[in-house]
Amino acid sequence: FHPSYDRGATVAGVVGVGRLITGMDRGLQGMCVNERRHLIVPPHLGYGSIGVAGLIPPDATLYFDVVMLDIWNKNDKLQITTLSKPEHCNRTVENSDFVRYHYNGTLLDGTPFDSSYSKDSTYDTYVGTGWLIKGMDQGLLGMCAGEKRSIIIPPFLAYGEKGYGTVIPPQASLVFSVLLVDFHNPKDGVFLEHLEVPESCKRRAVTGDFVRYHYNGTLMDGTLFDSSYSRNHTYNTYIGKGYIIPGMDQGLQGVCVGERRRVLIPPHLAYGENGAGDKIPGSAVLIFDVHIIDFHNPADQVEIETVYRPEDCNVTTRDRDFIRYHYNCSLLDGTKLFSSHDYEKPQEVTLGANKVIEGLNSGLLDMCAGERRVLIIPPHLGHGENGARGVPGSAVLRFEVELISMEEGVPEGYLFIWHGDPPASLYEQMDLNKDAEITAEEFSTFIKTQVAEGKGRLMPSSDPEKVIADMFRNQDRNQDGKITSEELKLKSDEDQEKIHEEL
Repeated sequence: FHPSYDRGATVAGVVGVGRLITGMDRGLQGMCVNERRHLIVPPHLGYGSIGVAGLIPPDATLYFDVVMLDIWNKNDKLQITTLSKPEHCNRTVENSDFVRYHYNGTLLDGTPFDSSYSKDSTYDTYVGTGWLIKGMDQGLLGMCAGEKRSIIIPPFLAYGEKGYGTVIPPQASLVFSVLLVDFHNPKDGVFLEHLEVPESCKRRAVTGDFVRYHYNGTLMDGTLFDSSYSRNHTYNTYIGKGYIIPGMDQGLQGVCVGERRRVLIPPHLAYGENGAGDKIPGSAVLIFDVHIIDFHNPADQVEIETVYRPEDCNVTTRDRDFIRYHYNCSLLDGTKLFSSHDYEKPQEVTLGANKVIEGLNSGLLDMCAGERRVLIIPPHLGHGENGARGVPGSAVLRFEVELISMEEGVPEGYLFIWHGDPPASLYEQMDLNKDAEITAEEFSTFIKTQVAEGKGRLMPSSDPEKVIADMFRNQDRNQDGKITSEELKLKSDEDQEKIHEEL
């Protein structure tokens, strides 16, 4: 006589207050949602001897097939059930926070009405500012990022007696299954978590330093969006100068070499409401787990630590000295690069001859034989931003060096110097057989005699014969295998001639 199905609308009413016929008031008591009942209502509990004109005859027994869709009471409150919760929760949602969450929304009988998953996008909004229904405003409070909740909202905290469109009936209770993806507050700054800090931290990074670090970048739900490890290459940048997102500029301040740090960055210090690419959604909080490999400042000089210095240290190395030394070279994270101990002999070099990187050259100056040092060399005094074979670009290098021996050098551009004035009749003395020409053999014999008698010294080298051969070749101007008196000139005289030519 009066089916609700034909009207396309459910029946809503308050039970037990006389607004329904007595039989329905009693028949609905104790029903559960989705329960179906067959009620037989005798006339005295229905419409009695009067009936309903044109619809229900007098003294009619009524039959109702009822399915219970929703129940609520004006004293009801939110029903919140925590389905899962992360072990670590640094902060929970508060009023005025901006939240990003996924949800499935159903009526109390399980009928779905909306889902963020179907839109492939989180629902993003502020909490406690009136942008949500009251029940959701309250139901999100106290949640952790990554937490799952079931929130049952009575209609007076939802869409009330009007409902919403065609999907939410009037007076409907709502059930939301919520997963909180992330949240932040517009007042939030960068949050730092120090995972591992080396005991020895002589210096911390500041604005203007150039930092090399590895990182994993994730969203708050653990989704990985980027990683330097996957590229097998550190991320290298200046900090505090706007080359990276503001949150990372701040988050890398004060790091130590070797430190592991977690940096949580709110979106207004990251990629904002627009996000970045396909992997970073709008308004996303970012988490960076960073490992600092090294850092330096373009103004840094070589850092020298003397490990051992002999007590009887009277003679130290200078530019142009020829030295023999052992070394171990590594990155600041301990990665071994090169070692002289892998070869049969120590390394040999003439200081100041541009044969080694500038930082190593300066670090080997003023050393005594037997002295041991640790040198920290910034990249601009090492292999620069391009690196070298086996050396990453912009890498700070650590050298352990030990000076084995040293020989006094000669000024730049010289292969031999006199300890006093050269002989007045140099050519005649060098021409041993007096035939008015000097052969390579005569030249070599003469120079070796001067060295043996302490009248001069050769540029130190592991091959003095080659030095003498170079000297002879320099004097043999026409390369005919002999030196004439016109060809033989002291370097000091040659330098003077060049000055006159320039004048």
